[in-house]
Amino acid sequence: MAWYAYCIAERQAFPELCRHRRPMPLTGVSGLFGNQTFLFPASDLAVIVSEHSPEDNARIQESGQQPAKDHARVIAECFKHSTVLPFRFGTTFQDDDSLRRSVRSNQRHFQANVERLRGKAEMHLKVLVDDTCPGNSARNMTVGQEYLTSLRESASRQRERQSKARALSIQMHRMFLPLAEEITCKRMDSGKMLLDIAHLIDNKTVERYQNKYSSATQELKECSMQLSGPWPPYHFVHRSGAHPSHA
Repeated sequence: MAWYAYCIAERQAFPELCRHRRPMPLTGVSGLFGNQTFLFPASDLAVIVSEHSPEDNARIQESGQQPAKDHARVIAECFKHSTVLPFRFGTTFQDDDSLRRSVRSNQRHFQANVERLRGKAEMHLKVLVDDTCPGNSARNMTVGQEYLTSLRESASRQRERQSKARALSIQMHRMFLPLAEEITCKRMDSGKMLLDIAHLIDNKTVERYQNKYSSATQELKECSMQLSGPWPPYHFVHRSGAHPSHA
């Protein structure tokens, strides 16, 4: 039997597994294509899986974004009960033995991640701000002095963007005081800069974080901000040679 894997969770979070060594149905949670999900016991951990057939690979390709959304939904449901380590979307195991071997060979890594992320959640901020250097960064120029000038101007604009993004990310850090953060920045076609920020926080401080967000939207009038979460800590799972990573 091949398995499609959603995430790793703490076995102790599911009392029904205490007396069982075989996969058990996870009540009330359906997986990809409406398949029944199972709790697959592996030492002190549980892997949330559903049955997977060769035909399902083609169905995943043909079904657009829905399978990825279902993958994330299952992880979110498990996150309500346990610390979770998400698997990359599309992760499968050929049979019971290959799944057990993968967990066994990475047992210490998984346990360390579970301990580190227990009681924590991810908040996701999108911050849109005007570019410091609007306009195209390149010109249609021939080789020569004008071309070298355009290169210098482009490099200068890039440094200014990086400086503004860095200053804004530091300001966000001081406002929200996360336990950890992951930040990316890119220039949009609209000419604005987008900071994509993931903050790791304690579950107990979600309401405080949301209040800080409300204050930040009032204070940073030049920014357009969006907040989502709490989510499973997708950005903060340390990768190993096995499969868990961002979904």
